[in-house]
Amino acid sequence: MRITYLSTFFPLRGGIAHFNERFAAELVGRGHAVRAITFSRQYPKLLFPGKTQEETGGAAGAAPIVAEVRVDSIGPVSWWRTGRSIRRDAPDVLLFKYWISFFAPCFWAIALLARGNRRTRAVYVVDNFIPHENRPGERLLRWLAFRCVDGCLVMSEAVEKDIRAAHPRLPIERSPHPVYDNFGPARDPSEARRQLKLPEDAVVALFFGYIRPYKGLDLLIEAFPSMADLDPRLHLVIAGECYEDEQRYRNLVKASPVADRIHYFGDYIPNDAVATYFSAADVLVLPYRTATQSGIVQIAYHFERPCIVSDVGGLGEVVVDGATGYVVPAAGGDALVEGMRRYLNGPKDMRQAIRQERRKYAWDAFAEALERLAARIR
Repeated sequence: MRITYLSTFFPLRGGIAHFNERFAAELVGRGHAVRAITFSRQYPKLLFPGKTQEETGGAAGAAPIVAEVRVDSIGPVSWWRTGRSIRRDAPDVLLFKYWISFFAPCFWAIALLARGNRRTRAVYVVDNFIPHENRPGERLLRWLAFRCVDGCLVMSEAVEKDIRAAHPRLPIERSPHPVYDNFGPARDPSEARRQLKLPEDAVVALFFGYIRPYKGLDLLIEAFPSMADLDPRLHLVIAGECYEDEQRYRNLVKASPVADRIHYFGDYIPNDAVATYFSAADVLVLPYRTATQSGIVQIAYHFERPCIVSDVGGLGEVVVDGATGYVVPAAGGDALVEGMRRYLNGPKDMRQAIRQERRKYAWDAFAEALERLAARIR
């Protein structure tokens, strides 16, 4: 197929860009012609809670996709030019990554123009249909976003149910979030811990990724003293940029009776440092209040690290309880402590089970799902 892929690509940063780069590379490897288009402005500075929107550690992966910088998310002229360009190019599929309704006017306008050639079909790879955090005008924007889409590719049963409830006739294919293998091999754990100034003999629990209210980091920090009582070697590493009031979390850490065993790295973790954090860790902890799916689990699987996750959204679909990690009720502190207790008393090496499980999460299977969807909507 000829595919135009419009989303975030390097040098824009974050998990969405990592996904797009890896998926585009897989499609190219399968013989499809992929034209990548990215944003000249992804978010206005006023609306972006982070420190920078661009990657600081180089591209993830050995052969990054080179994307055309065309789209201003709040610039209708760029929408018109991009849509007209895609319409002339007449790809079989116009592929978007959909995760937030902010982009609805932009995606709607470009898809409307591009589909005018009657050949091109618009497809969303949907992270979230219902947002983690409600915003003004959400329902109207979501309605607009799905006015000009011909099919959806989703990664969890929860998201599929949400879309089907609102759009029962919309063609959908589901395939789980593939494993991120963008960040190279694991590093020597001792060297990784030395770089992060962690005790070499520590048991290291890792919270990784952007910090937002729905991710429940406050629950983890508050539960950590009880976790720490389970093993005097247990340490917590928090690694990621905060997208709300960071001082709140730092105050929670400072007030903790085991603050000396909590290590807070509050900046965005660049691509070339991801392996260091996961190599230093023994177990990933995702105390989410809500979720659809998480690419963070798939990074952990790449580095063969087990996960303790809240049973929300699609998290419980990808962690095999007792084999590749532990699934706990989304009930806060006591549940997280029990999950850590099970981890500390459980199998000492889950790597073989993780290797077996991650075979389900191959990029070629995800690409096949897109190919099936494209065949259905032609």
